[in-house]
Amino acid sequence: MAKRKVQRRARKILGEEPVALVWCEIHKPIPAPPKDVHRAAGKGRLKSRHHWLLYVGAVVFFFVVVPMFLIDRLGSKLDHLLSGRSRGGQTGQSRTPPGPQRSGRGRSREGDRAQDPANGVFDGDWNLTAGQLLLRWYGHSPSPKRLVLLTRDRICVAASPRRRLSPTKADDFRTVTEFPLDQARIEGEAGQPRGYATFRLAFADGSWLELGRLGEPDDADHFLRTVCG
Repeated sequence: MAKRKVQRRARKILGEEPVALVWCEIHKPIPAPPKDVHRAAGKGRLKSRHHWLLYVGAVVFFFVVVPMFLIDRLGSKLDHLLSGRSRGGQTGQSRTPPGPQRSGRGRSREGDRAQDPANGVFDGDWNLTAGQLLLRWYGHSPSPKRLVLLTRDRICVAASPRRRLSPTKADDFRTVTEFPLDQARIEGEAGQPRGYATFRLAFADGSWLELGRLGEPDDADHFLRTVCG
């Protein structure tokens, strides 16, 4: 379960003991909103800010790992070619590569994406509660992690101002938005596979936002059992 620092901070910002809490993220890329809608919302970020070590890792991968891999593959092909010639046999027969094939599954996925421009992230209406929340999601914190807290009469979403945080030790998060239970509810299923569990914030206007990558398995299990009970 959440460590004492997290629980203590949660009690402080809520003024009461939370019924359940869980760290989570938007687990899919946010779709591009219409330009006028994005502008009206302040043109906030639609992606989380990555730590500088990620960019260093990408540079090392493309300029060190990839060239070494290609050199190794090229060396293996040359060795094979020379070995074939030394035996006096054919090095290989040219074959016409098969034409590109597209499975029905691939077409189905493309069709799903075409039919769902929101990519399953939210209901698709940027003017409703979920869409407006999504437009400002990354403006509250450079970290993608959010703490959703459930009390007896409201749902709160909290964020830390830090880019990197430990979900078990964070003690500086603050409430960025909250909804009374007559305006929002949480929809989820207990017993989902750990690492793949998701839930939805559903609002009274019919909009919804899906969240995943639930942190701390014990917190996630307790949270989902609570909302299902």
